[in-house]
Amino acid sequence: AAMAHGHGPGRCRCCGEEAAERGAAWGLYLRIDRQRLQCLNERREGSGATVFRPWEERGDRSQFVESDDDEELLFNIPFTGSVKLKGVIVMGEDDETHPAEMRLFRNIPHMSFDDTAKEAEQTFSLSRDPLGQLEYPTKIARFSNVYHLSMHFPKNFGAETTKIFYIGLKGEWTEAHRHEVTICNYEASANPADHKLEQITPQTHFIS
Repeated sequence: AAMAHGHGPGRCRCCGEEAAERGAAWGLYLRIDRQRLQCLNERREGSGATVFRPWEERGDRSQFVESDDDEELLFNIPFTGSVKLKGVIVMGEDDETHPAEMRLFRNIPHMSFDDTAKEAEQTFSLSRDPLGQLEYPTKIARFSNVYHLSMHFPKNFGAETTKIFYIGLKGEWTEAHRHEVTICNYEASANPADHKLEQITPQTHFIS
């Protein structure tokens, strides 16, 4: 009995590690530039950003985004670096408000609904997934250098509005080379009398 008892916590630890690993795999939400994240047609301003959260918190039903005028939702998601996107989870209600289709676009900042007429990099038919268990794998070759991801949900299962509780993004992140650094370097060694560089200065302070 002592041996069985000794093995118990060990087994639990394994499960915990597995969950932690799974959570880490879905950690791309940490790499979203939230200041510039947009959700078009959201009923409550800022609610679109709440669906990008830790994998362990996907079951929090108090945080969700609901569409406003019709069933369409469009997310513009800028990253703080370059992302290789490998998979997506989309979790909604087990009813007609659950999105039925997802279209992914890469590197088209500030997409509008007019832009969704373009052909998507990849389109998925979605199943209802109230528990966040279904993973949709991307064509990695198409999503290997993504600094901006747009997600378009054109329709649901028949309701007037679409509701999403959680969106999980799985992949790898690489730090981007930022141009601002170059400007700062110039500024550091600049001759203050040089008028052109003075014009750059306020811009640099604004960026950083």
